Amino acid sequence: MTEVAPVAVVTGASSGIGAATAVRLAQAGYHVVLAGRRADRTEALARRIRDGGGQADPALLDVTDNAAVLAFAADLDRCDVLVNNAGGALGADTVADSDPADWQAMYEVNVLGTLQVTQALLPKLIASAAGTIVIMGSTAGFIAYEGGGGYVAAKHAEHAIAGTLRLELYDQPVRVIEIAPGMVRTDEFALNRYRGDASRAAAVYAGVAEPLTADDVADSIAWAVTRPPHVNVDLMVLRPRAQAAQHKVYRENA
Repeated sequence: MTEVAPVAVVTGASSGIGAATAVRLAQAGYHVVLAGRRADRTEALARRIRDGGGQADPALLDVTDNAAVLAFAADLDRCDVLVNNAGGALGADTVADSDPADWQAMYEVNVLGTLQVTQALLPKLIASAAGTIVIMGSTAGFIAYEGGGGYVAAKHAEHAIAGTLRLELYDQPVRVIEIAPGMVRTDEFALNRYRGDASRAAAVYAGVAEPLTADDVADSIAWAVTRPPHVNVDLMVLRPRAQAAQHKVYRENA
């Protein structure tokens, strides 16, 4: 009898950390469900994983649409791992000058998206008898910085969700892991934050020889997920060597 692979759902899987995590988990033997808003990208990634011998299915999903999330969950037979990766930042204005609509959009995808997907899949995670919830946090979830108010607030909220879930699920066979990266250079994060302004996005990483990559973070997620079921990596903070703290970054030729 062929053993059925455990199922890992990755949200925000169309690019960046989500896509890299999907690849890593497929390599680790998971049947990965690639949930994202860009069907062309998740379909292409699913094909690449399958061509490499892995198991993957694309799923069109907007985590801010609760009806869609519930329908998505209902279509899944099982879920052993949930990686709540969908998120992002918008703008870099001060609290005084920021647009409340940006804050709302960040809260909806980072916080309510995580809430809704977790709620919808929690029964299946418990039923797996060895479920794992991964919440993609950020060092912004612990330390405020100028121009980051809305994102900082959203990531603080996700940190609170992770801690609260761990307490509430203490008697259930479900681990709650929070991954909190610092400076990660991906194709889209800073570009989206600065609304397509490539020069402002590039300035974030100027002079930093080796910021973290999406695959660095995905490698850490896969390691945490594949620990024995009784081992819970409560919180993993990742930074590039050049970033000693949120405001302390070594930049060459600076």
